Amino acid sequence: MHKKKVALVVGSFTALLHVIWGLAIAFGLAQSWIDFVYNLHSLNNPFVVMPFDLMRTLGLIVVTFIIGYVVGYIFAIVWNKFHK
Repeated sequence: MHKKKVALVVGSFTALLHVIWGLAIAFGLAQSWIDFVYNLHSLNNPFVVMPFDLMRTLGLIVVTFIIGYVVGYIFAIVWNKFHK
C-alpha cells in the first residue's frame, strides 16, 4: 500500500464528510439531522447547531483533512508491516 496515496484518500474522505456537514449547517439542515440521529439512538439531543461561519467551517475541514491524512498514513505503515 502506498502510504501517501492512502493518506490522501483518507484525508480527502474525512474532509469531504465535513464539507457536507458545513453545507448542512449553511442550508439550515444540520439541527434536524442531528436531532434525528440522536432520536434513533433513543437519546435527547443536548446540542444546538451554531450559525454558519465560513472560517470556522474551513478550519474544521482543514483539521479533519490533516487528522485523516495522519491516520491513513499510519494505517498504511501498519498494513505494510504485517502484509508483506
